[in-house]
Amino acid sequence: MDLLRNIWDFFQYQILGMKWLNELIGGCLGIFGIDITRKVGGSIQFFIYDMIKIMILLGILIFIISYIQSHFPPERTKKILGRFRGLKANIIAALLGTVTPFCSCSSIPLFIGFTSAGLSLGVTFSFLISSPMVDLGSLVLLMSIFGGKVAIVYVLLGLLIAVTGGTIIEKLHLENQTEDFIREAKSIDLPQDELSKRDRCKYAWEQVVSTAKKVFPYVVVGVGIGAFIHNWIPEEMVVKTLGTGNPFGVMIATLCGIPMYADIFGCISIAEALLAKGAQLGVVLSFMMAVTTLSLPSMIMLKKAIKPRLLGVFIAICTIGIILVGYVFNAFQYLFI
Repeated sequence: MDLLRNIWDFFQYQILGMKWLNELIGGCLGIFGIDITRKVGGSIQFFIYDMIKIMILLGILIFIISYIQSHFPPERTKKILGRFRGLKANIIAALLGTVTPFCSCSSIPLFIGFTSAGLSLGVTFSFLISSPMVDLGSLVLLMSIFGGKVAIVYVLLGLLIAVTGGTIIEKLHLENQTEDFIREAKSIDLPQDELSKRDRCKYAWEQVVSTAKKVFPYVVVGVGIGAFIHNWIPEEMVVKTLGTGNPFGVMIATLCGIPMYADIFGCISIAEALLAKGAQLGVVLSFMMAVTTLSLPSMIMLKKAIKPRLLGVFIAICTIGIILVGYVFNAFQYLFI
């Protein structure tokens, strides 16, 4: 049992967390006379370490997920979803959302395509919620920072929000709340050529390069904010605002996350720094969920496809679900950390 625990700890801290890299960077900075125990030196170490770690994980994850995704082009995904009805369809849609794009803005075109193809509105919303909130990237990144238990429970609760949200929207019969051009669009069923392994690898690499270029600026900003919080924001301030003494911390974090635009890679450093400064676990995870699922740019894009009433229902369901998840993690934080 101890051997298995040691193997897992090595995988979590040295493979996923790359603690060796942090120590290596600290040593290199020391050679150049930079004291990492001081604020400036600590910020530089945090920034370099997190940038390298996140970009390496990003490349590996995108390659693997894109390779898997090459087996599920939009037409094939539509056919898979079209075979199921009711709650089972919502569950399948939420699971398929875990192997699709990392940010909500990237998921919306697929959502529009699925709706145009005649798929149930509830099913497409389960997909839309799941895709940015609980993709496989979030599972691995959360494991690298918070550990396996937190990552698994986060994903399961995210899938629960996706399935529940899609089911509620289905029961409300809001099909008339999609824009006319979506409902009147005709789906073209194109034959899908079978790709070779080489083609899939080429596609996956192209996705790595394309996605890295798009998310790099957000990663830089996110890591920069994380480094600032980690070394310059007083711990007392974070604890007072987002710690156990403030029962509204989850709500504050959720509302602060909504106006931002980032994916899991952009906000992971901020979450890591907040947790290290004493913020509650549920507060941090609610912030991440809000950023990835309810970002202002994605809501603006979604408004082009659906009417205000349906958009309001979607935002309300996600917001309530995220806040509830935050309080659940706060209540049981002692089990995870």
